[in-house]
Amino acid sequence: MPSLRAVFTLLFLGFFSGCSSQPEAPPEPPVPFERYSAETFFDTTTYWGSSISADDQRVLITSDESGVFNVYEIDVSDGRSQQLTFSESDAYMALSWFPFDDRFLFTADQGGNELNHLYVMAEDGSVTDLTPGEELKASFWGWSDDRQSFFVATNERDSSSFDLYRYDTSEYSREMVFENTDSLSIEAISPSGEYVAATESLSNANNELYLFHRGQKHHISYHEGNVQFGAYTFSPDSSTLYYSTNQHGEFVQSWMYDIENKAHHVDHFADWDISSVAFSQHGQFKIVSINEDASTSVTIRDTRSDTLIDTSTFPSGELFGFNASSNGEYFVFYADSDTSPANLYHLDVATGSITQLTTSLPEAIAPDNLVSSEVVRFESFDGLQVPALLYRPIEASSTAPAPTVIWIHGGPGGQSRTGYSETIQHLVNHGYGVLAINNRGSSGYGKTFYHLDDLRHGEDDLQDVVYAKYYLQGLDWTDDERVGVIGGSYGGYLTMAAMAFTDEFAVGVNIFGVTNWVRTLESIPPWWASFRESLYAELGDPAVDGERLRAISPLFHADQVQRPVLVVQGANDPRVLQVESDEMVAAIRQNGVPVEYVLFPDEGHGFRKKENRIRASEAYLEFLNKYL
Repeated sequence: MPSLRAVFTLLFLGFFSGCSSQPEAPPEPPVPFERYSAETFFDTTTYWGSSISADDQRVLITSDESGVFNVYEIDVSDGRSQQLTFSESDAYMALSWFPFDDRFLFTADQGGNELNHLYVMAEDGSVTDLTPGEELKASFWGWSDDRQSFFVATNERDSSSFDLYRYDTSEYSREMVFENTDSLSIEAISPSGEYVAATESLSNANNELYLFHRGQKHHISYHEGNVQFGAYTFSPDSSTLYYSTNQHGEFVQSWMYDIENKAHHVDHFADWDISSVAFSQHGQFKIVSINEDASTSVTIRDTRSDTLIDTSTFPSGELFGFNASSNGEYFVFYADSDTSPANLYHLDVATGSITQLTTSLPEAIAPDNLVSSEVVRFESFDGLQVPALLYRPIEASSTAPAPTVIWIHGGPGGQSRTGYSETIQHLVNHGYGVLAINNRGSSGYGKTFYHLDDLRHGEDDLQDVVYAKYYLQGLDWTDDERVGVIGGSYGGYLTMAAMAFTDEFAVGVNIFGVTNWVRTLESIPPWWASFRESLYAELGDPAVDGERLRAISPLFHADQVQRPVLVVQGANDPRVLQVESDEMVAAIRQNGVPVEYVLFPDEGHGFRKKENRIRASEAYLEFLNKYL
């Protein structure tokens, strides 16, 4: 069957050939440039997640349409949505419909403290906390193959370890299926419930992969040297584990472990990391995602016919969140791009027709007034090529040069990727160029690049930030003198490091950034215990490396900050404690340097309430307008 794109092309050719005697229509006038407020940008509706109902007619999603994340259902026939939860404070995130009725699971924490519980809403609207208790954290791990039970991990027995339980769907009675006595990181559970894949972190470059069969531990990752392993999923029949490893090259490959024969086979590899491998409910479709130069490419294979589904007619941009109906007749998936927030789409497998089910971009915003990024690379101090995403304001030119900010992602080890960002578009729309860098230590560019910053944080990666400035100064549309730096979490740390340890930047915007590494590493949340050794290997052990950690911590060098700084923080942040920002702000004020502080009492590590995201984005722009 021809693709939709081909059909439309033929229709248009036929139309114009039949009307060749008519005068050509005048070209569309250009869209007048318009600046939008933060409120307009954040009038964007965010959609997340998908679970298809038992009758295959509705999709369970999360949306912030109400101003706070709540659970909604969307009718696949016409896209109509209905709100199912009505939180006015905490974010309620949809997880899954029950397989045979209209109950559903969702998760929520309290004010951003990351202590998520698992809840079920019954068909009468009543809500039950399936994981009650104080100071515990729970997560959903999917359904059993017979759909009569589901799996949940909690750290109620030991705050540093997550055990796995099987819950019955009728009375919510439960049994432990995996007691995590070694504080391993759970990676996957088989649909049969017989097998659990888990990893043991030895360092940030080396770990072990284990397969547990009814409590018996089997080591399946024999190797030499530093190798990373993880698990994507099990096959639908529970016979095969699909796992990730960088054992065979720079990038992460997908491999298969045949459980019965104890045999390893390559599954999928590329010159980029394999991000994910997943199957539809009955195994008909296999979806593989690849992290290709800060964008995602996707292949979908029909395992029954061993053919690839044509994705050439799919919406352009990032494709993710694929979910197939139980009868295999349709998919739902998300697509977004730099200029289009994520929307949910419906794909009819038989016809190839695609229907957009949601509209996330506000009508007030003309897409032509948004800016797509360009993938660029610049040379750092040692010759390393550093990748980045460059956003050029529409009005910027050599005769009207723009101020710019260097955007630094979190982590360490994160990645700036293509896709819609209200905050970045708000800044660019108001005339600020943005260079979102992937400094050394970022993921997605091979294991050598990833480990270049190990035990050198605030040193070589900080020089990447400085050389990003030099790159911007070489462009003909930028103002050489007006360059600032902005970042969140680890990016907030590098922002403060740039302000304390260099005199290169006119301003800095620190969004919940670490300023005291000794305290941060000593106050790691207990549920991060399985990653502790990895963090210490990358950043340093405060008991051993305290002197070096103090040397790279901006708080202890606050007297060197001589240019304006904005600090934004959530009071409930369990990763970067409020005291980090409190003390940094107080220390800068002692210098007589302009410093502004925005503290959200009802947020954690990231801002979930729309009103707070608006206020934060307004604060960034107002600060930059004042000082840059």
